[in-house]
Amino acid sequence: MERLDVEVRWRAPVSDAELVALTVSHGGRPEPGWWDRVRPHSLGWVTARAADGLLVGFVNVAWDGGVHAFLLDTRTRGDWQRRGIGTAVVRLATLRAKEAGCEWLHVDFTRELRGFYREACGFDAPQGAGLINLHAARLTPE
Repeated sequence: MERLDVEVRWRAPVSDAELVALTVSHGGRPEPGWWDRVRPHSLGWVTARAADGLLVGFVNVAWDGGVHAFLLDTRTRGDWQRRGIGTAVVRLATLRAKEAGCEWLHVDFTRELRGFYREACGFDAPQGAGLINLHAARLTPE
Protein backbone atom coordinates (compact mmCIF):
# COMPACT_ATOMS: atom_id res chain seq x y z
CA MET A 1 0.00 0.00 0.00
CA GLU A 2 1.47 3.32 -1.09
CA ARG A 3 1.11 6.18 1.39
CA LEU A 4 1.12 9.73 0.14
CA ASP A 5 1.78 12.79 2.21
CA VAL A 6 -1.66 14.16 3.10
CA GLU A 7 -2.90 16.39 5.88
CA VAL A 8 -5.56 14.66 7.99
CA ARG A 9 -7.58 17.00 10.22
CA TRP A 10 -10.56 16.92 12.57
CA ARG A 11 -13.37 19.43 11.90
CA ALA A 12 -11.39 21.33 9.27
CA PRO A 13 -13.41 23.46 6.86
CA VAL A 14 -14.88 21.54 3.94
CA SER A 15 -17.48 22.73 1.46
CA ASP A 16 -20.49 21.00 0.04
CA ALA A 17 -19.02 21.48 -3.46
CA GLU A 18 -15.81 19.68 -2.41
CA LEU A 19 -17.81 16.73 -1.06
CA VAL A 20 -19.86 16.57 -4.27
CA ALA A 21 -16.62 16.43 -6.30
CA LEU A 22 -15.15 13.79 -3.97
CA THR A 23 -18.28 11.65 -4.33
CA VAL A 24 -18.23 11.94 -8.14
CA SER A 25 -14.51 11.00 -8.21
CA HIS A 26 -15.20 7.46 -7.04
CA GLY A 27 -18.40 6.91 -8.99
CA GLY A 28 -20.87 7.85 -6.28
CA ARG A 29 -24.09 9.78 -6.73
CA PRO A 30 -23.72 13.17 -5.03
CA GLU A 31 -26.57 15.12 -3.55
CA PRO A 32 -25.77 18.84 -3.68
CA GLY A 33 -26.68 20.56 -0.42
CA TRP A 34 -26.23 17.37 1.59
CA TRP A 35 -23.28 18.56 3.68
CA ASP A 36 -24.94 21.84 4.59
CA ARG A 37 -27.91 19.87 5.99
CA VAL A 38 -25.85 17.19 7.76
CA ARG A 39 -23.01 19.19 9.31
CA PRO A 40 -25.05 20.65 12.23
CA HIS A 41 -25.87 17.10 13.40
CA SER A 42 -22.30 15.84 13.37
CA LEU A 43 -20.00 15.29 16.32
CA GLY A 44 -17.27 16.04 13.80
CA TRP A 45 -15.65 14.96 10.57
CA VAL A 46 -12.22 14.20 9.24
CA THR A 47 -10.74 15.55 6.05
CA ALA A 48 -7.61 14.47 4.19
CA ARG A 49 -6.05 16.96 1.81
CA ALA A 50 -3.21 16.71 -0.66
CA ALA A 51 -0.39 19.26 -0.54
CA ASP A 52 -2.23 21.40 -3.10
CA GLY A 53 -5.37 21.49 -0.92
CA LEU A 54 -7.36 18.95 -2.94
CA LEU A 55 -9.83 17.00 -0.77
CA VAL A 56 -8.82 13.34 -1.14
CA GLY A 57 -10.52 11.74 1.88
CA PHE A 58 -13.43 12.28 4.26
CA VAL A 59 -15.51 10.64 6.96
CA ASN A 60 -18.40 12.06 8.99
CA VAL A 61 -19.04 11.15 12.64
CA ALA A 62 -22.68 11.43 13.66
CA TRP A 63 -23.77 10.72 17.21
CA ASP A 64 -26.71 10.37 19.54
CA GLY A 65 -25.45 13.02 21.96
CA GLY A 66 -24.38 10.29 24.36
CA VAL A 67 -22.22 7.19 24.11
CA HIS A 68 -22.93 6.13 20.51
CA ALA A 69 -21.12 7.54 17.48
CA PHE A 70 -21.62 6.46 13.89
CA LEU A 71 -19.19 6.54 10.96
CA LEU A 72 -20.91 7.72 7.82
CA ASP A 73 -19.88 8.58 4.31
CA THR A 74 -16.29 7.37 4.36
CA ARG A 75 -14.85 8.46 1.02
CA THR A 76 -11.49 8.49 -0.72
CA ARG A 77 -10.97 10.16 -4.09
CA GLY A 78 -11.05 7.49 -6.78
CA ASP A 79 -7.50 7.96 -8.04
CA TRP A 80 -6.11 8.19 -4.46
CA GLN A 81 -7.55 4.91 -3.14
CA ARG A 82 -5.47 2.07 -1.66
CA ARG A 83 -2.88 4.45 -0.19
CA GLY A 84 -3.95 4.41 3.48
CA ILE A 85 -6.05 7.57 3.33
CA GLY A 86 -9.34 5.90 4.25
CA THR A 87 -7.68 4.14 7.17
CA ALA A 88 -6.14 7.43 8.34
CA VAL A 89 -9.43 9.34 8.36
CA VAL A 90 -11.23 6.49 10.16
CA ARG A 91 -8.45 6.26 12.79
CA LEU A 92 -8.65 9.96 13.59
CA ALA A 93 -12.46 9.82 13.70
CA THR A 94 -12.22 6.88 16.12
CA LEU A 95 -9.82 8.77 18.39
CA ARG A 96 -11.93 11.93 18.43
CA ALA A 97 -15.15 10.00 19.15
CA LYS A 98 -13.44 8.37 22.14
CA GLU A 99 -12.12 11.73 23.35
CA ALA A 100 -15.68 13.12 23.15
CA GLY A 101 -16.81 10.45 25.63
CA CYS A 102 -18.39 8.03 23.19
CA GLU A 103 -18.25 4.40 24.24
CA TRP A 104 -19.30 2.80 20.96
CA LEU A 105 -18.46 3.54 17.34
CA HIS A 106 -20.82 1.97 14.83
CA VAL A 107 -20.33 1.48 11.12
CA ASP A 108 -22.40 -0.30 8.49
CA PHE A 109 -20.67 -1.59 5.40
CA THR A 110 -21.19 -3.83 2.42
CA ARG A 111 -19.47 -7.19 2.09
CA GLU A 112 -16.74 -5.87 -0.23
CA LEU A 113 -15.64 -3.38 2.46
CA ARG A 114 -15.33 -5.99 5.22
CA GLY A 115 -11.53 -6.20 4.92
CA PHE A 116 -11.16 -2.44 5.09
CA TYR A 117 -13.31 -1.94 8.18
CA ARG A 118 -12.39 -5.12 10.04
CA GLU A 119 -8.73 -5.59 9.17
CA ALA A 120 -7.46 -2.10 8.38
CA CYS A 121 -9.62 -0.13 10.82
CA GLY A 122 -10.15 -2.58 13.69
CA PHE A 123 -13.91 -3.06 13.67
CA ASP A 124 -13.67 -6.61 14.98
CA ALA A 125 -16.80 -7.06 17.06
CA PRO A 126 -19.62 -7.77 14.61
CA GLN A 127 -23.06 -7.21 16.06
CA GLY A 128 -26.49 -7.96 14.73
CA ALA A 129 -28.06 -5.11 12.82
CA GLY A 130 -31.04 -4.55 10.60
CA LEU A 131 -31.59 -2.40 7.57
CA ILE A 132 -34.74 -1.40 5.72
CA ASN A 133 -34.63 0.19 2.29
CA LEU A 134 -37.35 2.78 2.89
CA HIS A 135 -37.74 3.48 -0.82
CA ALA A 136 -38.39 -0.16 -1.66
CA ALA A 137 -40.35 -1.24 1.43
CA ARG A 138 -44.12 -1.26 1.43
CA LEU A 139 -44.84 0.43 4.70
CA THR A 140 -48.37 0.99 5.92
CA PRO A 141 -49.66 2.36 9.20
CA GLU A 142 -51.49 -0.12 11.38
